[in-house]
Amino acid sequence: MLNREVFWPPADELVEVAERIRARLGEWPAAATRWRICLTAPEAPKADDLIVFTEAHEAHEADTERLAQSGAAVLDADGRRVTLRRGDERFVLEGDWSDDWLAALAAFLDCNFEPHDALVLALAWRAGDENKDDAWPVDFATFPRVADLPPAPEGGFPACPDRLGLYPVLPSAEWVERVLDLGVRTAQLRRKTTDAADLKREIVRSVDAGRRHDAQLFINDHWREAVAAGAYGVHLGQEDVQTADLAAIAKAGLRLGLSTHGYYEMLRALHFGPSYLALGAVFPTTTKVMPTKPQGLARLARYVQLLSGRVPLVAIGGIDAQAMPGVLATRVGSAAVVRAVTEAADTASAVSTLQHMFACKR
Repeated sequence: MLNREVFWPPADELVEVAERIRARLGEWPAAATRWRICLTAPEAPKADDLIVFTEAHEAHEADTERLAQSGAAVLDADGRRVTLRRGDERFVLEGDWSDDWLAALAAFLDCNFEPHDALVLALAWRAGDENKDDAWPVDFATFPRVADLPPAPEGGFPACPDRLGLYPVLPSAEWVERVLDLGVRTAQLRRKTTDAADLKREIVRSVDAGRRHDAQLFINDHWREAVAAGAYGVHLGQEDVQTADLAAIAKAGLRLGLSTHGYYEMLRALHFGPSYLALGAVFPTTTKVMPTKPQGLARLARYVQLLSGRVPLVAIGGIDAQAMPGVLATRVGSAAVVRAVTEAADTASAVSTLQHMFACKR
């Protein structure tokens, strides 16, 4: 953070605290964006400016929207509520925070976290944390909550095993049957089709296979068909939470898995009480277009440290046999794989090798 403008106008005391916090956070990749935290609004905001208003009367809503549309990030902090705007995106958090939160924000941005995730960590930071052996925020009680969300379904979602183990994500019912026959007990059908009849057949056949093997069989995205077929569970992405009828899924007794891509999305997902959280993408993947950059093992380890015992966790994204030992070293209870199974020269051998890695970590 040295030798560059971290705060504008210059704020030596904040920089000093930010440097002290950053020094205790460990080694992280260099930040892709060198954010400048603006304590007053610049006349010509830049795309790497994060403009902070700490009182509600400092900026009118129109000014805030104008600044956000300029490419800069705009942060309004008032009372116990913080709102971050980036273009059309809006992130709202509520909670308590320390006097050092702005300095902590600079430090976490320097660790290459996106502003909304750096903000979560900054609000979770407490004065004196830099004196701990491990200064990283890991006490869930200090973390903020995501505000302005619809209520979670009454009664919640059924639980699933804390350690789901090897979790192949498969393209067809034939693949589901093949993998369950090999002893896998957690799998997901991710059927990419616009043919409604094909989709129904594949889901029903996969659910039947799951029942025969007493397996945890999840259906990706297609929650209505999953409910109709009586599936064990459904897996949804963050965007699907806004459109899916979560109450209907919960009422039908299906488990719910939710994808997350960082701290903010984890907190948002936890609000709905899912049966498990998927953490990714850990590594680059070609199986789907990802909305965020790869998380990496260091972040995965921190996510597991924060959430282990609170909700079952599944690592996902670019995981193969070579990467699996590092993934399991984070103590995550499950890892989803795609090509490591579906593109293996010998499916049975690939599944056996991966299953053995999980058995050795018990």
